[in-house]
Amino acid sequence: MRLLAIETSCDETSAAVVVDGCAVSTEVSSQIKIHAEYGGVVPELATREHLRNLSPVVRKALQQAQIEPADLNAIAATRGPGLPPALMVGWKAAQSMAYALDVPLIGVNHVQAHLYSPWFTGEPPVADWESFKPNLSLIVSGGHTLLVKVDAPLEHQILGGTQDDAAGECFDKIAKLLGLAYPGGPEVDRLACTGNPAAFEFARPMLNQPNDDFSFSGLKTSVRYFLEKHPELAADNTRLPDLCASAQAAIVEVLVKKTMRAAKRERVQCLTLSGGVASNSELRKQLQSSCERSGFTLRLASPYLCTDNAAMIGLLAEKQISDGRGFASLEMDFKPGWILGD
Repeated sequence: MRLLAIETSCDETSAAVVVDGCAVSTEVSSQIKIHAEYGGVVPELATREHLRNLSPVVRKALQQAQIEPADLNAIAATRGPGLPPALMVGWKAAQSMAYALDVPLIGVNHVQAHLYSPWFTGEPPVADWESFKPNLSLIVSGGHTLLVKVDAPLEHQILGGTQDDAAGECFDKIAKLLGLAYPGGPEVDRLACTGNPAAFEFARPMLNQPNDDFSFSGLKTSVRYFLEKHPELAADNTRLPDLCASAQAAIVEVLVKKTMRAAKRERVQCLTLSGGVASNSELRKQLQSSCERSGFTLRLASPYLCTDNAAMIGLLAEKQISDGRGFASLEMDFKPGWILGD
């Protein structure tokens, strides 16, 4: 199997070549510097950059893999969810290539690729399906916070999700309130490393509710009201790490405690963590500690697979092909609101 994968769901233009379960090449063109000026992703600018960068990114991925287009057996692309105009660029390009090469087109759910990314290990990443165990997965990113029970590869059900802001969105909004540079989540994590997480008390929304859902808009509002009462703290570089550590502690506590509660109820022995916020050092540390205390196995997505990338798209697409799933007709369109599991 020789497969080309394309990912353009948000602000990363990425292409990867997967050969027999290994992503032998991955290219990513980041747009962080472009969107930093606006403090967030501007869809029109993201689309323009995808149009500009997709062809050279695909060309580099093929050259690095020493694969000619005519050697490909399939084309895969993110079909959703994501920003509609950004998705359109990658999906339409994949459709055109599949038609020109007369090979199958595989539509991949972006969140589902994150869901299975802890089973892609090494550099270059290799699919490790033989080690797969039924698990409970926490997916945390800028757009999604989900708890998913996974019984087998491609067999999963959503237990709960965010009712408003996702965890990553909350990190970024808090960072903006604190005047931190974009992207804000990594800046909060960096500053929190030297701060006191008990310095300030912020809300833990839905922490004690028995369901598996999340809500982080209340935490963001809690931080905003606190800063309105104490504006001098945000301007005090000596207290900024404490603010970051305290806000981060609230987010992490909710994520970890609700995940552990669900894992014990569902009687699984393995947990996984993936998505962009899975790179957060405190979240990784706290979830690892909780799993060790409870006797659970934890699989963490590699940091370079936590951000948007085509390697995870291609590795999951190959699994879909082997299971006879995910094939798309050339008339199918992209799905911006594609829910995990649809």
